[in-house]
This record gives sequence, C-alpha cells and structure tokens, in this order.
Amino acid sequence: MRDLYGLDFDPRLKAEELPGPLGAQAAPDIIAERQALGDVDSFIFVYPFWFNAPPAILKGYVDRVFSMGFGYAAGAGGAESLLDDKTLLSFSTSGAPEDWVKTTGALKALMTVFDLHLSGVCGLRVLDHKHFGSIVSNTTAESGADVMEEVRSRLDDLFGSAPA
Repeated sequence: MRDLYGLDFDPRLKAEELPGPLGAQAAPDIIAERQALGDVDSFIFVYPFWFNAPPAILKGYVDRVFSMGFGYAAGAGGAESLLDDKTLLSFSTSGAPEDWVKTTGALKALMTVFDLHLSGVCGLRVLDHKHFGSIVSNTTAESGADVMEEVRSRLDDLFGSAPA
C-alpha cells in the first residue's frame, strides 16, 4: 500500500524526467517507488474526486511513476506498453450523488482520461471502477463501514479473500 500523503510524495514532474532524444531520467524517489511496485500484479487506486478528477498528488504520481521506463517504452510506432500482464482497479468517492456523477458523464470522462488512457498506454487491463457518491461530506462510521464492506466484496470477487 502506498499512502502518497504519508510518503510526502512530490507530484511535480521535473524537466529532466521528460522524455527527450536520450530517453528520460527518473529521479531517485521515482526509482525507489518503481522498485517498491516491481512485484505488483494489480494496481488498485483509492481516491476522492476533486473537481471530477483524481487529486493532483495521484495524477502526479501516475505522471512520474508510470512514465517512460516503467509504464511504457519508446517504440517504432510510438509507445510500447510495459505492464501488459498487470491489472487496474479503481475506487473513487465524491460528495456529489452517485447518480449525478453517472448521468452528467463525470465518471465516464474521468475513466476515459485516467483509467482508459493509463491502461492503453501502459497495457493494464481495467478490472473495474467503483464509485461511491454522496460520501465525502455525509460519511458516518456506519456508511464508511458499508463502503468498506462493498470494497472488500469487490476485491473478494476479483481476487479471492481480501485483507481485513
């Protein structure tokens, strides 16, 4: 588990991390993070919507960690995915009602620019994206426990027994 706030992760993409004629140079914190993720079979993101998008810290994490050399490599026709045998599962929350997030297209838009783009570039197979609406400002101990039970159930369905 990677708690980006607990790690004090710096989401800012550095100029030297941008791909150039000689490739891209990962910063020491990114090299360490990629090593920590080396044996992962499924990437599971858990995050709140922030203006109908992932928080900047998660977006920066993906930009820096899943970039060239880990998520993809330069290829003759563009990018060649490097995570083809891995999966992606997302759980998101928002203060907006779940129906609103779906009917306005906010969830579909998020999934297009985040889940589907990430999976397309890196070769990940998307397992699911479960959204919990009306949760941010209305969370009680009981509703939080209900959400966690749904998450455990979904993980059980996909992977077998989920951790408690």
